Amino acid sequence: MMTAALGSRKLFDQNWKRILFWGGICALSQVFICLVGLPSELNRRILIESTLSLGYLFILWIPLVFGYIVSKMVELEGIENPKPGAADLLSGALTGLMGSLGLVLLMLGIENLDMRDPLINWNPKLFRLLTFENSIAFGSLVWIAVGVGLGTFGAFLHQISAQIRKMITYATFGLFSFAILEDVIDDLSEGFRLEWLNDLIYAKKGGMTVTSTIIVAVLLALLPLIVRGKLKTKVASYRSDVTPEGKRRNSIILFSTIAVLVIVLPWFLGGIINELLANVGLFLLLALGLNIVVGLAGLLDLGYVAFFAVGGYTTAVFTSPNSPWFSPETHFGISLLVVVVMATLAGLLIGAPVIRMRGDYLAIVTLGFGEIIRLLFLSDWLKPYLGGSQGITNIPAIDLGPWEVRGADPRSVFYMVLVFCVIAIYVSWRLQGSRLGRAWMAIREDESVAEVMGINTVNSKLMAFVVGAVLASFSGAVLAAKVGSVFPKSFEILVSIIILVVVIVGGMGSITGVMVGSLVLIGILGGPRQPGLLQEFQNYKLLIYGALLVFMMLKRPEGLVPTARRTRELHQEEYLQDAWLGDDETEETKEVGEKL
Repeated sequence: MMTAALGSRKLFDQNWKRILFWGGICALSQVFICLVGLPSELNRRILIESTLSLGYLFILWIPLVFGYIVSKMVELEGIENPKPGAADLLSGALTGLMGSLGLVLLMLGIENLDMRDPLINWNPKLFRLLTFENSIAFGSLVWIAVGVGLGTFGAFLHQISAQIRKMITYATFGLFSFAILEDVIDDLSEGFRLEWLNDLIYAKKGGMTVTSTIIVAVLLALLPLIVRGKLKTKVASYRSDVTPEGKRRNSIILFSTIAVLVIVLPWFLGGIINELLANVGLFLLLALGLNIVVGLAGLLDLGYVAFFAVGGYTTAVFTSPNSPWFSPETHFGISLLVVVVMATLAGLLIGAPVIRMRGDYLAIVTLGFGEIIRLLFLSDWLKPYLGGSQGITNIPAIDLGPWEVRGADPRSVFYMVLVFCVIAIYVSWRLQGSRLGRAWMAIREDESVAEVMGINTVNSKLMAFVVGAVLASFSGAVLAAKVGSVFPKSFEILVSIIILVVVIVGGMGSITGVMVGSLVLIGILGGPRQPGLLQEFQNYKLLIYGALLVFMMLKRPEGLVPTARRTRELHQEEYLQDAWLGDDETEETKEVGEKL
């Protein structure tokens, strides 16, 4: 096949329509981020001492990304794109310039117009941030220079080798991770008696020092060159061992390593990080249950929080002295058995009426059931039994003989949650490969075909609801004992939505994906009422959740860590095309061989 080779484009040979489009999007994105208040709110979080804050970073990354996008050539089969050159750098610079002009117009608007009534963040605080507490002329010149520079650098990334681009990526994301994980590294350094190392990396007022930033950046940039050969060899040997004995050995080694880290590491962490890990575990337990309902069976349940509430209230009713049904002899283990029974009944009661529904209708009805359960707990009708809006308080800690699990000791809560998570992971893993698991996946792919194949779709769906309900109830039971109280407001519909986002982002049907999604989203951003590692995002977590969900649905619907089966389902056309092209090439090769 012939290709058309082209040289570099002339400097002003530009796709002006493309530049105007992406430049406009760049400007609107920067203005939008400023008006929602992200830079002002996050400016308190220092990343590099006296140099860069998280608030400014949220503005700076935009022209860099759009400069990279606008200069990226669309690769067409049979056509060789022009070589990257000065014209591409100019397109990136112009895109960054347009983004900066958006900030200049915003500063002029804040200075001359009063729009604080509809726009809360249209205020002097934002103005001072954008002008660097200087004049508007100074701020405009700085932003124009920065926008042009970052846009040009984004376009320049296409003109360097893949190896250098990898080095820059390692250094950038590595530095960001070091800066964001300051609290975790501080806890670890204190636990391992390495406070001197923490003092070398971080400044007293927060953020990395300039010296440590340069050193860490250089080391991270050289990391691909240092470990490239060894890492590739290790990965290749790991993947090449496809025998059952080899797979089993590799799985045991990997599982043992993770188990040792999970068990030992909390003893070297402070209370804040252990509390954070406990919250991650609680939401992981919820996500594993919803992963069975949505990820495996394909049943979009937006009222999943109802099962969470059933577990919490059942534990409270049978263990709290403030409950009319309280019995001093009732142990947490006995109440847990009751929780399983109540969760099973709740799964059957909610699942039975919606068993014939699909898609949007199923989502709407389950959403209604979730709200009905919450309103029942809130109602005056059941107030003598469930406490109404005041909830149920004075729930005792979990007494396990010599070991007591209480909220004041986050480490004990973490280990209790860990036990339930291990049980849930094992159950999910076993169910995936079972006959019931295969039936769920068949229903998810095409319920009508599954029914024709002889699968009892009614029983399979009910089992999905029941298993998901039981796992969610475990999380509710531990939460009640951890917090010492339950309230109806703790079980809002927002919990279901956030858990659904965790499952989608991690990878529906993937146990590993759900674990990664819980750790990344809940650990960094936090839950509905639980703070994450970045507490500055507390007021904007829903915005970020929504944006992340839209991005994942458009660019990577299979999730961060998908299963191979799920990937094939979503990219079936691509797999079929690759297979067809592969078969075609094989036939052509055979024909050439016969002629020779």
